[in-house]
Amino acid sequence: MTEFKKPEPLKITCTAVDCENDLHCFKQLKKMTSEQRGKCRACEADLVDWSRLKQRDLNDAAHTFEALQHELIRHHFFHKEIDEGADRHARRKGRLALFEAVGTRLTKYLAPAEPPRDGYQTPLSGNAIYYAQHATATCCRTCLEYWHAIPKGRPLTAQELGYCQALIELFLNKRLPGLSESPTKVPARRHGAGEGAALL
Repeated sequence: MTEFKKPEPLKITCTAVDCENDLHCFKQLKKMTSEQRGKCRACEADLVDWSRLKQRDLNDAAHTFEALQHELIRHHFFHKEIDEGADRHARRKGRLALFEAVGTRLTKYLAPAEPPRDGYQTPLSGNAIYYAQHATATCCRTCLEYWHAIPKGRPLTAQELGYCQALIELFLNKRLPGLSESPTKVPARRHGAGEGAALL
């Protein structure tokens, strides 16, 4: 009898593509010409209305979310099941405290002109905020620059920081619709269950 082996988890990176399934990567390469910029780096699909996105209009957030999901990494985080540890953490905090933690995290890891370990400062699991940041391209200054036209090398303005926070909160409301405003008592997990992660 052949032993069933669990498949290896899908390796998702910022530059991964699955163009056949309309999942692309729009991160620019230095060698790209002006005509290539804004198109998929693998197949040159031209699917994003960058001028509309760059207006950073929260009233147009539905369009922004739709555009983000043309990119494989964003689509993955829009649809990936939030891990148990992240879900439990969110319920323990409640919506109000979780949103407060969003502001704290962005101020520390995204707002500075040169955040520490930029490009690697947002883990892939363990906190619902991380899912939201990767989905909305507010995970690092590179993603923030090419998706939202917020330049690197200078601190975020209060308006830019507020925009990023609002996108994350919209995502969290969408993905965690039953989350209580206040903290919820969540029974402790048995020792060794689930994933460990650093949380805010």
